[in-house]
Amino acid sequence: MKHLFCTLFLLAWVHCSPQESFKRVFKAMGSRFEITVTAKNAEIGNSYIDTAVSEISRIEKLISSWDPDSQTSQINRNAGKHPVKVAPELFDLIERANGISKLTDGAFDITYASMDQIWKFDGSMTKMPNENDIKASVARVGYKNIELDKANRTVFLKLPDMKIGFGAIGKGYAADRAKALLMEKGVLSGIINASGDMNTWGKQPNGEAWQVAITNPMNKQEAFALLPISEGAVVTSGNYEKFVNFNGKRYSHIIDPRTGYPSSGVSSVTVFAPKAELADALATSVFVMGKEIGLDRIDQMPKIECVIIDDKGNIFTSKNIKIAKP
Repeated sequence: MKHLFCTLFLLAWVHCSPQESFKRVFKAMGSRFEITVTAKNAEIGNSYIDTAVSEISRIEKLISSWDPDSQTSQINRNAGKHPVKVAPELFDLIERANGISKLTDGAFDITYASMDQIWKFDGSMTKMPNENDIKASVARVGYKNIELDKANRTVFLKLPDMKIGFGAIGKGYAADRAKALLMEKGVLSGIINASGDMNTWGKQPNGEAWQVAITNPMNKQEAFALLPISEGAVVTSGNYEKFVNFNGKRYSHIIDPRTGYPSSGVSSVTVFAPKAELADALATSVFVMGKEIGLDRIDQMPKIECVIIDDKGNIFTSKNIKIAKP
């Protein structure tokens, strides 16, 4: 349903503390992860990062749909056949995903993985896909066909060939878990950057909140706004990296799982939330729902804020957010 092209970056770390910052870049879940922590020395800092990397790898093994031995793959293989008993962690993640689907009227849906790849954004498409092919691509999509048995902790996909995937929520969840473990170990400040899903805690060494710069989708070399973030996550979903143009209209790589058609009218959505998992899912959902419905939904949710830039460069924000120009 989406591939996040978040273009957020944190302003420079100011070294005015006895603690130092330590950073490591690695690949997981098919994406680039970057972990930064503060610690008294390199040995402690690297041990903290090792803990986070191990946790992210553990989660990847649990939720990967590419690993045939994962519980997610077992669920998909048995679609239309019988329920699969899963770990409490995976059951809870699927249950929360379904909750977000209900909240967004299906704009977010982990069963999007069932969709046939009708749209291609690698430069090979020369014309609009056939309408019947698009309609057929969503025939097995629908979160209401996920049957959850809480008592037995089983997951059953009711339709044959139905699949679930965590591409729109998995990296955020992994970032949340890594952050939680590091905080439990006493790490005072840090950043988990899961391919643009930013999760921070603590403050800069000078005592100020982290400042996040949001890239202007009309000019990726420029930031259009600065916003403070503390003890929370920020995720941007944008259409300015992968899209196609047909008959003068831009179609983004972010597909509405309810219709099979790409979303239009919005260039980027940035969501601020306490958890990266939620911010990850909502960034996609708002993009699909559009600015009016999306902002209305965000304004009804506590501790969630949103910035939307439409395809003409106009900026729209949720009611409690304040933008500082860089």
